[in-house]
Parts: sequence; C-alpha cells; structure tokens
Amino acid sequence: MSAAKSSSRKRKRDDSPSRELTVELSSTKTGKGGPYLISYPAVKPPDNTAFKCYARKKSKNLEHGNQAEPNDDILLAGETDVVEFMTNEAETERAADSGSQYFLAVHNRRTGKVTLLPQAKTPHLLTHTVKALKSIEPAAAPSKTQFREAKNALGDTFGTKKAKAAIRAQERNHVDIGAMAGVMNYVMDSIQKGAEGLMTTDEAKEFADSNRLIPSFDAAATEPNDVYPLHNIIPEAEWKALSVSAFDSTNNDKELLALLPHRHSEWVRRQLKAITTSKDSSKTKKKNLKILLYISGMLAFRQATFKKDIEKDRIYEKLAPLPTIVADSLLSRFTEVPRGTVLHQSTSATKTNLLTHMFALCLKLENFAADTETISKDLSMKTSEINQLFKTLGCKISKLSDRERTRLGIADSVAETKRAVLTAPVEFPKPRLKRKT
Repeated sequence: MSAAKSSSRKRKRDDSPSRELTVELSSTKTGKGGPYLISYPAVKPPDNTAFKCYARKKSKNLEHGNQAEPNDDILLAGETDVVEFMTNEAETERAADSGSQYFLAVHNRRTGKVTLLPQAKTPHLLTHTVKALKSIEPAAAPSKTQFREAKNALGDTFGTKKAKAAIRAQERNHVDIGAMAGVMNYVMDSIQKGAEGLMTTDEAKEFADSNRLIPSFDAAATEPNDVYPLHNIIPEAEWKALSVSAFDSTNNDKELLALLPHRHSEWVRRQLKAITTSKDSSKTKKKNLKILLYISGMLAFRQATFKKDIEKDRIYEKLAPLPTIVADSLLSRFTEVPRGTVLHQSTSATKTNLLTHMFALCLKLENFAADTETISKDLSMKTSEINQLFKTLGCKISKLSDRERTRLGIADSVAETKRAVLTAPVEFPKPRLKRKT
C-alpha cells in the first residue's frame, strides 16, 4: 500500500510541445581566435580557469609558402594556484595525425536549431606541472653499482632460495678492482717476465711458414713461376740425371706413355699429348717432359708406398725408368725411418708433403691453373680434398674468365669447371678461429 501511495504522489512532468531538430551550417568564419578543444590530463582545473593563446614560431614549411591549419601554430597555457597547464605539442600533433576530426556545434534549446561550425578542430592535449615541484632538481639516475646493490637487497628480502643462491654466487665471483690497485704493478711485472720467451708476430709467422707441408717458397716473388722455384722441388742433381732423349725416337702415343713410370693417369696422358704436339721450342718441350717424367715418378712412388712397411727393391722396380738417385731422394724426403729400425714408413704427413710437391709441379705444366677434378679422379680422392691441398699452396679455387680460357687454350665447354689458380705474391689461407661457445 505504501508503495502504491508513494507512486501516486509522484509529480508528473508536464508534456512540452515537440519541436523538430534542425541542423544548419554557420556562415561565420572561425579564425585563430578560437574556439578551441582541450583535453585535460588526469588533473582537471576549475571551470573558471582562464587560458591564453600563444603563437608558435613559424616552421620551414610555412616559410616556403605551405598553408597550415589555424590550430597548427597556437599554444594554449593556463594556471591555477597549484598547477600549470600547457599544450603538449608532440601529443597534439599525434592526435592531429590520427585521422579523427572534431566539429563544434551550438544547440539552441528555444528554437531547436543546431548550428554547426564549418571548420574541423584538433584538440589540444594538455600536460600539467606542479608549481611546488618546479624548483626541485630531478634525481640523478642510479649507477650500475647502486642498481645492482638495490636489486640484490630486494632479492635477499623477497627472493626465492634459487635467486638468493644466485646472488651469493655473483658476490663471490665479483672482483674488487680497488683492492687490486696495490698489486697491479707486481702482476704486470710477472706477465712481462713470462712473455720474454714468447715469439713475436713475425717470428711466429716465419715459424708457421717453415713448418708447412709444402715446398720451399719465395714469399716476395712477383711472378707465379717464381713462387716455387723448380730446384726446390726437384733437386738440381736429380734434374741433371733425368733423361728424355727416348721421347724423341717415337711419335706413337702408346709408346710415349710406356716410357713413363706411371701410365694409368688421365691427367698425365693429356699433358703428354699437349707437350708433344705443342709448337714450343725444343728447350721448353724438354723442360716440360722432365717435369712430367718426375710427376709420373712421384705417382708411381705414391702407389708403391701405400703399405706401412716400404721395401726399397720394390721402389726401385716401380721407378725403373728413372735414375736410382731419384728413388733414393724420394725415399729420404717423403718417408720416415722409425728409431731402432731400418725400414722406411709412410705417414700422413709424408703423404701430404709428397702431394703438395707434386701439385706444385702440376701448376707449372698447366700455366698455374690446375684441373683439380681430373687429378682427384686419378688419385681416387675427393675433389674437395684436392682443392684443400692446393689452397695450402696459396691457390684460389675459382672459375676462369673468357680471357683466361682463351690464353690457356681451354674449351668453353668446361667454363663452369673450377680450377686451382696460383697468383703472386702468394697468400696462404689464414687459420680459422674457433667460435666461442
């Protein structure tokens, strides 16, 4: 009953006559004098706070005649007894670039008209500053040491057991530089004394070059032919003992090939054909035949030394077309005699040394652009392994240009084949640095 009575006593609102809402565009042109839209920060001033307009300095775009919006060069500022308000230029520009536009309208309740201003407005986003805090200088950012100490203190108080253990480990490993100041001179003196016996950079390079499993070389040579002097590979006594007069008595390919110690090589067969059919002088032909004869002997020597224990008689038999001085030289240079025995043995180092000496001779016959694919097939080795040995000689594995192929007389059909090219001065590959893990 009480609810019914209270509802019946409510004052009824008088019905007002309905009016149609009409919208019209104002003919008044708005200028730089306003009105302006303002978006306050978290602190809102009283409604009666007065704001003033300030003109911003003209930008370069305006100096060049570009038109700007009326609000582009206006800053708004206002203040109360406690807080100052000012247009935040960066945020206001960001709001203007967001694509949102605002139009102001005035609603006349008496007539029901809504008058719309014709120009869009950009809101001024304000920032505030407390007056009492302006005179206080901002605190400096904490140093790394202060930050670490504060972080460790926080971890000691609220951290887990694992976090506390990590803090303790970090403190144990921390080095106090100040405590070491008094002993640094003693440490430096001991380092200098210990470094007295170490090699310099040049000495280390010279030591590394002398221990390479390659022929003796001339690092200052300006021509590829001078990088590995011929008699550093074939001693002069052996060179004089080599005879190629038998090659002048026949022109048959099979008979010429039979004069070589090692005949089962496609690379040797091609080189023999190229030398005997070339238009070079007889002196050049004789020199190249001697080099090829020695390479063939090295191939035969390599085949005869595959077994662990090497028999001298077998070596002499395999190298029968060559003088015995060559066989003795190959045994002394490319095998080892273990202490307490008289038998020659072939090791991985001697095998590598033999191949690099042989490849240095191959470069001389192929105008310092060796065909590594054919050589790898003859030696039953991977092309990558052969390429790596040529790299130790200072060669670069690359394709030949059209001009180089024409100079060497190489067909265009093998243009995509890479060759081992030696240039001067020689550059050896640098040792690879291990990656840090």
